[in-house]
Amino acid sequence: MDLRYPVGHFKIEGEITTELISNWIAEIENAPRLLREAVRDLQDYQLNTPYRPGGWTVRQVVHHLPDSHLNSYIRLKLALTEEKPVIKPYKEDKWAELPDSKLPVEVSLQLMEAIHSRWVSILNTLSPSELEKTFYHPESGENSIASMIALYAWHSRHHIAHITSLRNRLGW
Repeated sequence: MDLRYPVGHFKIEGEITTELISNWIAEIENAPRLLREAVRDLQDYQLNTPYRPGGWTVRQVVHHLPDSHLNSYIRLKLALTEEKPVIKPYKEDKWAELPDSKLPVEVSLQLMEAIHSRWVSILNTLSPSELEKTFYHPESGENSIASMIALYAWHSRHHIAHITSLRNRLGW
């Protein structure tokens, strides 16, 4: 197994259908619960263990998820309210080193639940024309809201699998 990509690299195969979008939104909706389950009963030494050599600790992964998903939530709102906005990328590796990434994971579990509650409330109301709206990312180019939904469903699976695969490998 590739420890860096335990669920594989992100890709969208074929046409984006309403069924796929509904499934991805359901994954986003369930991600906070799955993340909470993934870290249930872990001790500090386990939370401070990297999920792979040279990788982030479990704690950093937990704090990264709401950081990233909050950015996505804001990008969604920008795309819905502006014409092809240019969004600001951020240095996630540097964010993972900031002092708030050493806080108890409960802080980010609650933040993830709150963000996802608001995020999903918007995602479930999007019309086909809204799903086609775009934003421009300076590193990846133009992105549709529909493709962003796919990316963040994968992103949730990707990072939760970092934690669950580590737990499985180490018998936690």
